[in-house]
Amino acid sequence: MSAGIIAERLRRQADRTAIVWRDEPVSYADLMGAIAAARDLLTTEGIRAGSVVVVLGDFTPNAIATELALFELGCVAVPLRSQDETRHEELCELSEAEWVVAARGNGSTDVRRTGVRAQSQLYRDLAEAGRPGLVLFSSGTSGVPKAALHDADQLLSKFERPARPVSMLAFLLFDHVGGINTMLHSLLNGGCLVTVSRLTPDSVGAAIEAHRVELLPTSPTFLNMFLLSRVDERYDVSSLQVVSYGSEPMPELTLKTMRTRMPQVKLHQTYGMTEIGIPVSKSRSSDSLWMKFVGDNCDYRVRDGMLEVRTATAMLGYLNAPSPFTPDGWMITGDEVDVDGEWFHVRSRRSELINVGGQKVFPVEVESVLEEMDGVEEAVVSAEPSPLIGHLVCATVRLAEDEPLPEFRKRLRRYCRERLPRYMIPQKVLISEKSLQSDRHKKQRTPPAETRSSE
Repeated sequence: MSAGIIAERLRRQADRTAIVWRDEPVSYADLMGAIAAARDLLTTEGIRAGSVVVVLGDFTPNAIATELALFELGCVAVPLRSQDETRHEELCELSEAEWVVAARGNGSTDVRRTGVRAQSQLYRDLAEAGRPGLVLFSSGTSGVPKAALHDADQLLSKFERPARPVSMLAFLLFDHVGGINTMLHSLLNGGCLVTVSRLTPDSVGAAIEAHRVELLPTSPTFLNMFLLSRVDERYDVSSLQVVSYGSEPMPELTLKTMRTRMPQVKLHQTYGMTEIGIPVSKSRSSDSLWMKFVGDNCDYRVRDGMLEVRTATAMLGYLNAPSPFTPDGWMITGDEVDVDGEWFHVRSRRSELINVGGQKVFPVEVESVLEEMDGVEEAVVSAEPSPLIGHLVCATVRLAEDEPLPEFRKRLRRYCRERLPRYMIPQKVLISEKSLQSDRHKKQRTPPAETRSSE
């Protein structure tokens, strides 16, 4: 599918609700009008095919229309969340942004030149091919964020075959590969994209109830909070048919609890990265952590226990870093996996593995045990350097109620001795008063500054 097909797909659904914004419906006809207005504004300002354009916004009708208009014009869109103001200057510089468009929720739009002229050969190649682009950033947790350039037509090609329209919650973020995938999947299939102002368990539960949301794309960490908050008991979530999850390993306890508490919901595991998009995948079953890629556009192999992926939706390359692909086009993901025929199970990021005297410790396996303990609401397991054995296992927990650290540490050790090998039992314990999840609702591997510790 090329970006030129977007208008045709949207036109077929003119009378349906495309977006729920601030609890108000926005029809496909309204969205098409907003895209046309955005296209007129952008061209009047001087933005042309090949221009590199930052879009500041969120999943508002204005920001969505602006991004789709840029695709139609053959531009490169660089979505940034308006809330991340402290990062804008750095990310504009890394992407060589030539224009910045602030697409506000009230419908107003500001356009300004940056004075920069994009120089990357990747941009030139894309412009010569006459294709639109999309720049997404890695998280930057291990240094400067990497700017990944995608061919937007390749990303859109995933949606050539129409799927059943569903009401879908816009949970994953505007500048996230999963968020872009959610938006395109919903709108190009005539679905309804339901937005919420705050991504809390209660706001999500209220939106599911009010707008009969059928599909919730989210993270295992948020699902755990969803269950702890008893959202399924306090809101009518009976419309929910599918929960898709990814971005981090799923703890077995969370999966088991979801199956027990919400048996009518199909659980679907996805796999994606900024660099490769979100390939089409299938879970072995709702209560299984095994998955496989389906279709002809993606393949995988495992070398030295690590997953490598080759897919048509992979990025063209980084704008500011060497290529991560092998010479024959495979993306080295950094994920440790087990394999069973065509199925694979993601165990951990290799960078997060804990080596205790030569024994591998996968953080999610310890976290699953800790989160079964009474009073433990969240647990994150990470490595502490040790000159003797390589690493110590460090556990950071958030408790439902205050408990003296020495007492909790003894209780944790007793509990773990019955359930884990000795080398997997945490040697260092931290208690945090704050949430252990990042703003992207994933486990935060670096312990918060405000903790109580014991070794």
